[in-house]
Amino acid sequence: CSLSVTDINLNSPNKGLLSDAMTDVPVDSAAAARTSAPEGLTLAEEEELRSELAKVEEEIGTLRQVLAAKERHCGELKRKLGLTPLDGLKQNLSKSWHDVQVSNAYVKTSEKLGEWNDKVTQSDFYKKTQETLSQAGQKTSAALSNVGSVISRKLGDMSSYSIRHSISMPAMRNSATFKSFEDRVGTIKSRVVGSRENSTEGLHSPSGAGDKPPQDNAPF
Repeated sequence: CSLSVTDINLNSPNKGLLSDAMTDVPVDSAAAARTSAPEGLTLAEEEELRSELAKVEEEIGTLRQVLAAKERHCGELKRKLGLTPLDGLKQNLSKSWHDVQVSNAYVKTSEKLGEWNDKVTQSDFYKKTQETLSQAGQKTSAALSNVGSVISRKLGDMSSYSIRHSISMPAMRNSATFKSFEDRVGTIKSRVVGSRENSTEGLHSPSGAGDKPPQDNAPF
């Protein structure tokens, strides 16, 4: 007979009878532990596959132990050589980049980019743009060259003028006309200075006027 959840009452005074009745049912532990065979496999094939699975899992555990021992040994060697984790990171990155460069995806992408570059450089639009930029660069260079020439010419003219001026001044000073003019200016200056000195002496000597004899203004 079959029992449902509603048929089991934990508060019933007969709840112990149910457990006693169930203990009399024989249970096959091997059959309960073994799951049903997948469809299309015989029991012998299933047992063979389970045995192989157990061997593979055992080998995986052994390999994990060996790998852990190898990693510990590798760490000791790096520590003795003075290699830091940063060095290991750089080495790993370099190796990863090398692997990327030699990968088929990277090679194909590089080839595709090269083809696109060739197509772009060979297109009419690219050539016209390059010619326009080249002409603009030439015009700019010519304009800058003209400006530089004008500035250089102006500086040269100013330098020539200063040289001519510095040369002409000593020649002018040594000329007869300049010397004659300078002599005249010196004579006039000496006369003016002399007259000022005489007038000053007359003002500072009051007895001088009484000592001088009266001038005879009679006509000859």
